[in-house]
Formats: sequence, structure tokens, C-alpha cells
Amino acid sequence: MKKADSFGQALVDCYQNGKSIMMVERSDGYLDLDQPADYFKQYKDWPDMEKKAIKYAKSPVLDVGCGAGRHSLYLQNKGMEVLGIDQSSLCVELAKRRGLKNCRWLDLKNITSDLGMFRTILMLGNNLGLLENMSRARVVLRKFSRITTPDGLIIGECVNPYKTEDSYHLEYQKQNRKRGKLSGELRLRIRYKNLFGPWFNYLFASPEELEKILGNTGWKINQIIESPETMYIAVIGKD
Repeated sequence: MKKADSFGQALVDCYQNGKSIMMVERSDGYLDLDQPADYFKQYKDWPDMEKKAIKYAKSPVLDVGCGAGRHSLYLQNKGMEVLGIDQSSLCVELAKRRGLKNCRWLDLKNITSDLGMFRTILMLGNNLGLLENMSRARVVLRKFSRITTPDGLIIGECVNPYKTEDSYHLEYQKQNRKRGKLSGELRLRIRYKNLFGPWFNYLFASPEELEKILGNTGWKINQIIESPETMYIAVIGKD
């Protein structure tokens, strides 16, 4: 297999061909299917949880991990000022191709005040996972505080790792705790056809763990929007 932007290529192929399937590989060898078509869903097909959450967005918006741009394009079409960022250069080009006016190839680690000031930071599509872990999250959250207005919000989606009875997941969580990590700290990479992306850290956290992560960062949970599944969306405001 070849090292490449496997995630971005899977989305590009899905856009061009109507379908593709990629694999999410965990560091213990566990594999899970992901459907790139989900990244192109129109508003009418969004989960109710996302429809409720997007109503809290206020312009200007920073869409972190914008992917193919489905959330950014929805808000842009509502007349909002939106900047989408993604660490996949192929996703950035794809989002622009689909009509997103303002989109940049940028990693969370490289966010600075040069981006401007925002009223909303959008992290839907499980993108709170990009916070990686407790210490990394606090660094990023303090950055977010500096680039948002006093009434700024973070609207972020996450997976609650404790809503599972899968023995493979429970064993992984157990090993994490033995290493002094949060149960839902993950090491992942994306595989697509003969391509595989770099390993990256990702975080699944319960609402209670998220509240602890937010401590002393200038943020607090305003509201949790639950779903029947394992996901939830946190609407996070300035402390």
C-alpha cells in the first residue's frame, strides 16, 4: 500500500463516482467501514441532532475539519460568512469545487489569530475527536478562546465511548486506562484501496469527560444534544 491522503481521495472518488468505501484502522488492528457518501448529505438527510445544533451557529463561522464542505455550504447558502479548514488538501480542493468560497488547507496545530475573529467554531461530524487528548485539547481550546468573540460558541460532535458493549472496544478502553489515558483515546489511520494515511490521535469522550477537559480553558458546556446512537453534540460557550 502507498502512503497518501487516503481520506481525501476516498471523498474525491465518491464525489466523482457516486460511491466509495474506506476503512478506519485502529492501532490494535480493529477495522471499521466508513461511508464517504455521508460527507455529502443534504440538510434534509442530516440526523435530527445536527439539524438542532446548526441553528446555534452565528456568523462568522470557522468550520474545523470541513471535509467536503456539507456544513459550510449549508451555512454559506444561508448568507453566513464561513471559513472551512481541513488538513486534507484534497478535501479543501473538493470543497472549493463544490462551491465553498473560503477554504484553506490548515491543521489545528497551525491555527493563529491571523485567521480572524469568529462567533462560531463548528466541529460537527465527530470533529471534537480532533482534540486528541486532555493536554492537547486544552492547548487548542485556549487558541479557540483567543480567536472568538465574547459570545463565541463551539458546536462540536463527539462519540461517548461508554455506550458500547463490544468486547473489542471495552478491551481497548481498558488498556488505555492502564496506560493512564482516557478510555476513548484512539490511534487511527484511514485506508482506501491501496492507499493508507498517516496515523493520528483521536478522542472519544463522554459529556462528563468533556466538561473536565474544558476546565480552565475559558469554555463551559451550555447544552448537550443527545442522539439515540453513541454520538452527542455539545454547544459550548465562553466561561
